[in-house]
Amino acid sequence: MMKTMQIAKIKVKQSAKDGDEPDTDEDDKKQQTVSLNHSDDDGHDHESAVSPSWLSHWPLLTALVILLAMQVLDFGFKISFSKTTELIIYSIAYLLAGYNVLDMAWRKAKRFDFFNEFFLMSTATIGAFAIGSYSEGVAVMVFYSIGEWFQDAAVNRAKLSIKALLDIRSDTVDVHRNDKIETVNPSEVKIGELIQVKSGEKVALDGELLSDKAIFNTAALTGESKPDTKEKGDKVYAGMINLNTVSDIKVLSLFRDSKLSKILEMVQDATARKSQTQLFISRFAKVYTPIVFALAVLLVALPYFFVDNYVFNEWLYRGLVFLVISCPCALVVSIPLGYFGGIGLASKHGILFKGGNFLDVMTKINTVVMDKTGTLTKGVFEVQQVVVSNFDKKNLVKIAAAIESKSTHPIALAVTKYAGDVSQDVEIENVEEISGHGLKGLIDGKQVLAGNTKLLEKFNISYDALIDKIDDTVVVIAIDQKYAGYFIIADEIKEDASQAVAALHSLKIQTVMLSGDKQSVVDKIAKLLGIDQAYGDLLPENKVEKLEALKREGKFIAFVGDGVNDAPVVALADAGIAMGGLGSDATIETADIVIQNDQPSKIVDAIKIGKITRNIVWQNIILAMAVKVIVLGLGAGGIATLWEAVIADVGVALLAILNAVRIQKKKLGSNPPTV
Repeated sequence: MMKTMQIAKIKVKQSAKDGDEPDTDEDDKKQQTVSLNHSDDDGHDHESAVSPSWLSHWPLLTALVILLAMQVLDFGFKISFSKTTELIIYSIAYLLAGYNVLDMAWRKAKRFDFFNEFFLMSTATIGAFAIGSYSEGVAVMVFYSIGEWFQDAAVNRAKLSIKALLDIRSDTVDVHRNDKIETVNPSEVKIGELIQVKSGEKVALDGELLSDKAIFNTAALTGESKPDTKEKGDKVYAGMINLNTVSDIKVLSLFRDSKLSKILEMVQDATARKSQTQLFISRFAKVYTPIVFALAVLLVALPYFFVDNYVFNEWLYRGLVFLVISCPCALVVSIPLGYFGGIGLASKHGILFKGGNFLDVMTKINTVVMDKTGTLTKGVFEVQQVVVSNFDKKNLVKIAAAIESKSTHPIALAVTKYAGDVSQDVEIENVEEISGHGLKGLIDGKQVLAGNTKLLEKFNISYDALIDKIDDTVVVIAIDQKYAGYFIIADEIKEDASQAVAALHSLKIQTVMLSGDKQSVVDKIAKLLGIDQAYGDLLPENKVEKLEALKREGKFIAFVGDGVNDAPVVALADAGIAMGGLGSDATIETADIVIQNDQPSKIVDAIKIGKITRNIVWQNIILAMAVKVIVLGLGAGGIATLWEAVIADVGVALLAILNAVRIQKKKLGSNPPTV
């Protein structure tokens, strides 16, 4: 167990796998935060830089009005002003529109950081004023700032949509205290206290239902709108909505430790982990910007040596056009926004990605390896039959339930449930779990083994050979080194398991099942579901060996399991997917991707969301680069003006942003994703 937890910790630290890289300085950290900053620590971020109110943009709007008014007077009414008057009017408009950009450029220049969009825009616009192109200089700054405004609004909207989706924690909760109901903040409630949730109210804290029965809407946590009926003793979680009756709940975790709080924290952290594409664009921008600066300088200087009748202002103008169109805003903003949208879309469907890099990983998956219990089957076992060998049946059930009460495995729970309360007055000592085999311990002074047949073989205990021919799951019991009997336990296949396997095959993805259950059971499930390969009788280390063998074949693998017992395999897979994230804290800690409910079909949805995100991100990259190359060529040739340059730059940025935003509106159908 200790080894498993150590692996889980390592997994958390290295969960970015090969797609992430460590932060090197404070600037990079801030660039990776939820605010999706452009670049640095000077406050230019898309979270707080712009208020959604139009009134907060009065300087920019005033500058736009001045620009339009001057153009109407000039071209509509043929009214012109002296150069000095034009300079004063346009300078006022320029400062109103660009004071933030100029301030950012100056701060960066003081740190000898000249290769950034702010310095680029400041250089281009001041250069336009220097050659007398006042209106064009103002136009560049105005439309650039408008583009920034829309970028800010798009990022804020994406952030708010995820926050609204997940941050549904209640502000108040009703607590039973001093024989009355007190309304307090959830953070003030302690473990063990009783809270009351009325019909229509949200559950504020994780706990155990004390009322006989209640129906809850779990959509905010699982993405499923189907109501979930809970019985007395069942777990309920913060964020669920009580639908039908006043319910009493015993608090099992503090507000800060609730599943909902951890899920929200995980989604926020996910935006800080860059994808391979984002990392490439970040590196690209660091090289690209100084290159275009150098090319702009060469465009102005080199023609002096090769062109007859060289006019400095003409070539300077072309260099300024070159600088404006080369601004990498569309890439810098729309690509992180695209991955943010992908994470939001997944959250709506009850799938939590721990980073944009795992959206990329899911597009490459060609083999999905699955555990059996709890992944393809419900993990809700029931005892079908008890067979004894020279032992009292009632006593066997009592002893088996006693030792199994020390395990949380679904099979152990089935035995204890079947036994009822018969094991309450039993002395239980020194129970230990033997990984992949079962349990060993002292029950009322007797040495008891409970597990699979491998456990008895390990201790050289003979058993009935007919057990190996039983297709269902079997728990064999040995008492004081003698075989005593066995329990036949059956599991049920999940409703959408067959659909999930068929959908994976339609995507040309191979399916493999690895299980610690016996081969006959595994073969039976695999045949029913149409799984390509199935391996049973596996210990945790055997699962690792099988996965390593698949990787040596060149497979790109997603492993789907419970995220705790299978931690070594999850760590080894290219993408580790945990089923049922509401059931285990360790599940959320271990896996790269968490499926909130227990539906295998969500595996297919995760792959589709990854492909949708990748397609839209690459559409933005191709669109932005194609337009920039074309207009750069036109600008260098003297065909495109500053007007065309700024419209092309801002237009491409806005198109890319709108394209990225639509990710969150995509529908996941039964067919492979299209965009």
